[in-house]
Amino acid sequence: MTHPTMDKNRKWVPGFGAMLLILLSHTTSALEVPLDPKVLEGLPQPPTITLQSPKDYIFDPRENIVIHCEAKGKPHPSFSWTRNGTHFDVEKDSKVLMKPGSGTLVIDISGEKAEAYEGTYQCTAHNEHGTAVSNNIVIRQSRSPLWSKERNEAIVVQMGVSLVLQCRPPAGLPPPVIFWMDNNFQRLPLDKRVSQALNGDLYFSNVLPEDNRNDYICYARFPHTQTIQQKQPISVTVLDMEAMNETVAALYNVTDFYSDSPEGERRPGFMTPLGITSTKMVLRGETLELECIADGLPTPEISWQKDGGELPSSRMSFYNFKKTLKVSDVNEADAGDYRCTATNKLGTAQHVIKVSVKAAPFWVSAPRNLILAPNETGILTCRVNGEPKPKISWFVNGVPIENAPEDHSRKVDDDTVILSFVKTGSSAVYQCNASNEFGYLLANAFVNVLAEAPRVLTPPNGVYQVITNNPALLHCASFGSPIPTITWFKDSQTSVKNGDPYVIHENGTLEIHVAQPLHSGKYTCIASNNLGLKENHVYLEVKEPTRILKQPEYKDVQRGMSAVFECKVKHDPSLIPTVIWLKDNGELPDDERFDVDGDSLTIRDVTDEDEGTYTCIQNTTLDQDSASAMLTVVEPTPTPPIVYGNPDPPTDLEITDQAERSVQLTWTPGDEHNSPTQKFLIQYEDLLHQPGVWINLTDTPGTSTTVQLNLSPYVYYSFRVLALNGVGYSRPSQPSSQYRTNPSAPDENPSDVQGVGTQPGNLVISWTPLTGFLANGPGLEYKVLWRQKDVEEDWSSKTVANVSQFIVSGTPTYVPYEIKVQAINDYGSGPEPEVVIGYSGEDLPLSAPDSVQVMVHNSTLAEVHWEPVSLQSVRGKLQGYKVYFRRIRGLHETQEDTEQQEQVLTFSGNRSEGRLPGLQPYSLYNLTVRVLNIKGEGPASPSKTFETPEGVPGPPSFLNVINPGLDSLTLEWGPPMNNNGRLAGYTLKYQPVNTTNELGPVKVINFLANETTITLGNLNSSMLYKFYMSAKTIKGSGPIITEEAFTAMDTTRTKPTVEMGKAVPNRQVDIATQGWFIGLMCAIALLILVLLIVCFIKRNKGGKYPVKEKEDAHQDPEIQPMKEDDGTFGEYRSMESDTEDHKPLKGSRTPSNGTVRRDESDDSLVDYGEGGDGQFNEDGSFIGQYSGKKEKDTHEGNESSEAPSPVNAMNSFV
Repeated sequence: MTHPTMDKNRKWVPGFGAMLLILLSHTTSALEVPLDPKVLEGLPQPPTITLQSPKDYIFDPRENIVIHCEAKGKPHPSFSWTRNGTHFDVEKDSKVLMKPGSGTLVIDISGEKAEAYEGTYQCTAHNEHGTAVSNNIVIRQSRSPLWSKERNEAIVVQMGVSLVLQCRPPAGLPPPVIFWMDNNFQRLPLDKRVSQALNGDLYFSNVLPEDNRNDYICYARFPHTQTIQQKQPISVTVLDMEAMNETVAALYNVTDFYSDSPEGERRPGFMTPLGITSTKMVLRGETLELECIADGLPTPEISWQKDGGELPSSRMSFYNFKKTLKVSDVNEADAGDYRCTATNKLGTAQHVIKVSVKAAPFWVSAPRNLILAPNETGILTCRVNGEPKPKISWFVNGVPIENAPEDHSRKVDDDTVILSFVKTGSSAVYQCNASNEFGYLLANAFVNVLAEAPRVLTPPNGVYQVITNNPALLHCASFGSPIPTITWFKDSQTSVKNGDPYVIHENGTLEIHVAQPLHSGKYTCIASNNLGLKENHVYLEVKEPTRILKQPEYKDVQRGMSAVFECKVKHDPSLIPTVIWLKDNGELPDDERFDVDGDSLTIRDVTDEDEGTYTCIQNTTLDQDSASAMLTVVEPTPTPPIVYGNPDPPTDLEITDQAERSVQLTWTPGDEHNSPTQKFLIQYEDLLHQPGVWINLTDTPGTSTTVQLNLSPYVYYSFRVLALNGVGYSRPSQPSSQYRTNPSAPDENPSDVQGVGTQPGNLVISWTPLTGFLANGPGLEYKVLWRQKDVEEDWSSKTVANVSQFIVSGTPTYVPYEIKVQAINDYGSGPEPEVVIGYSGEDLPLSAPDSVQVMVHNSTLAEVHWEPVSLQSVRGKLQGYKVYFRRIRGLHETQEDTEQQEQVLTFSGNRSEGRLPGLQPYSLYNLTVRVLNIKGEGPASPSKTFETPEGVPGPPSFLNVINPGLDSLTLEWGPPMNNNGRLAGYTLKYQPVNTTNELGPVKVINFLANETTITLGNLNSSMLYKFYMSAKTIKGSGPIITEEAFTAMDTTRTKPTVEMGKAVPNRQVDIATQGWFIGLMCAIALLILVLLIVCFIKRNKGGKYPVKEKEDAHQDPEIQPMKEDDGTFGEYRSMESDTEDHKPLKGSRTPSNGTVRRDESDDSLVDYGEGGDGQFNEDGSFIGQYSGKKEKDTHEGNESSEAPSPVNAMNSFV
């Protein structure tokens, strides 16, 4: 049943052309009404005829007439009948009974005239959703009339002449079966001389004395009544006229005397059909029966042929000693002239039967039931063929469609009915009637308008098991109206899309072409339409394949010893394999000496009968694997042990059974040296083409000493044989005598034929030449044929030799050509070559893309669109499009940027858009688009300019600290190298770093775009300060450049290092040699030691550092990690010498592998921080301590005690 899925939002345009356009733009899917009674229960359905009697019903008057008519529907349909076109009131005729719940009629004709019930009957099945009708059933009584009384005169005929005995049975219904018998009810023998024609007459091509008899009786058997009637016996007397005289003639009471002059041998002539030609008409699909019966002496032989064609051997058969030709299942190709030829030694006779094939209507595509949802559109098609062309008539619920109530949603166009935007309650049954003079076809197709929520018919929670690398099919059969859409999910989360490795079929089945273990899991299919959805779960288990890891090995075992074969298997743990052992592909002998134990087979006390091939088969419920080995039983050998060696070469090579293309080679095997010969390898030397080169030809089992060799023409063969055993190959045998094969036409044509144009106006045809061995003869040449494809012109050809290509000139630009290359030699041509499609040379494209448009997505990305050129203007194979673009200048600049190189991006295929990444913000660009083929590029499109919007600027070009004082520092900086917009100003952030590496509060100063220096006062003396400078536009701040400096006089600075997204400052401070520093350190040394001891004690007791206490005391929900745009700090680098040992600072942690990963700097804020917990407070101070470890608060619940990774700490900053 067909169910089209239509776009409900599409506006309907009146008119059939528009209707057809819309219908062709949608896919019509097939919705089969499920046969599951649980699904059908409660589902309304118009009537469907399920059983009816044949169109032509011949009944036996001795039995009741039973006219079948069964139908299904919901609700169950009611039935009525017409007879001869008028209503047949079944209830008024006591002899007629309609079966309950059925339309089948049973007519009791006992004691009645059966002729009264002859006529044309038609059954109607009706329910509230429509009416279905049966075929017109013609009821006729079988008849077996008596033979008309006649007196058959005796026939006297001269020996050797032809004779016809007519049967002419009475016409019966159906026609009788004819056969000839004698008085003893024995069938008369038939042969090529005496035969029975299709019409029942008995033909004698020539009569002989043994044809004398007086009981030639024709019988007619009438099938329905099972009665046999016979014609009066016919008497035939055969005379030999040479021995006949008047006295003999007077003895016979001759009333019908064949007085033709005596004849001897004569040429054939036709007894039936008469004349030179005759005609025969047959209907398509029926059996064509042609017969030709000839006379003549000797008896002629009959042969058949079809003029201008071949007889259809697969459907053809001969009968009646080839006098009758039958062709079954006739089709239009069987029409033509059939010629029968009668031949004897005196000559031939021919008769042509002109056969024409007509056809009763037959289905090309019968209308199918439709299930439509309200407002959907469907098509009923009734495509038939026949000769002559059938006439098609449409009916609705048994009423001609032109007389049916008008329905504006219904359009009829010959063999098509289009139903658009159907309404609820418009269900009906449509009938299509196609007829011509030879018959008719009638089909019912209902249109059922339903609105049904989806149902999944596949049983739930099914488990599918497959082996790895095999396909898996997960079913999801569904029903609903509109047709449900099937979607699949894996493990209830991942949506399964159509594409490798998944294929979702139209019926909802999910196929995995090559299942892998990762595909195992729970799959959910959801069937949905606008009335709801239904889901079903199935499970896929992908199992490991069963593989034999240790195969049984070849065994040479002495008689009386034991043989052990092992068969170790690897399998999926959930699949339990079973092992089967076979001997010579049959069951093991029923002998207690054979012991199967797990994965091994043991044969004790081996005998000669145990020799053979043993096969191990490992089976699971899903797959199997097998391996074989041979057991050879050898004689017990005394010491010394057996020495195995290579076999001796075969001897006595002999070539026999020499034929054009084959010979038989025999030889005598050499000594096997205790190891059976496994095979013989046959090699040959071609003394004509490759003297001295031996080539493997074939091999044969070691038990064979002869082989049939297939040879090639035009080769001077010499053969030799090598033997192979378990040790290795023997030396080659002595060469055989030489055998030369005759030349012949080539057996094959060149391979790899191609046609490629290398420049405009040419076509290079190339091929792989045949080797001398394949030439089959001297004078090898190649016939090259070509013609332009889809153009009515003859083949052009050129014969060439000793080349592998040919160039055709003067071709049009890039057009397809049909190409053939045929091998020929002095002995003929090779087989008909295959046609290869090639293309002439390309030229540069003619046209440029039109309608170039640019859509700017952001400051660095734009998307360009264009109108593709016509394929004709490409003048070659379309490779794609090239977009050339160049930055002209910045929007804040007036001079063109001459240093910018033009960039190009290539977009493959027939594209109409592409993206341009990596653009510079706040810039003016221009671009052009060119089409590309293999030859090159076409002209450029008109230039198109576009602008990119502003972006964030680059970092300031430099940041220097000058004039350091005890309480002041002066900073100067330069504008960014790339403003990427209108520079709005700068942001400076700075903070002190004390001697214990703790960061102080952050201060922020904003500057205008024209400010590039600042002197900071009120700074602490001998204090290290970190500075963070960034430029900004209206789009935000750019990357940060950092610097640090001491307010002491002896500070040095290094050139800052800038990375995108983070700033990595370098710090080198040489204060260890300062006198004031040495004194200060001596003064506080004792204090530091005391503080360290106190910190150690507090740490072990779970105490908190002051910063931690402050953090706990002032939990601010608005505290957020500082990001790049609001002051993120990059890595922190020590200003100490780079040559110092790289040691983690106090309070840092190492990851579990014992290494600390750093990028360039020796230490950083990560080293000082507390994992990922370092944050800035709202006043800019850093919450985490530079030193010390974050302790676990006893009031903080179940936090992890795992040491924080430096990588996590770094992530908190970047």
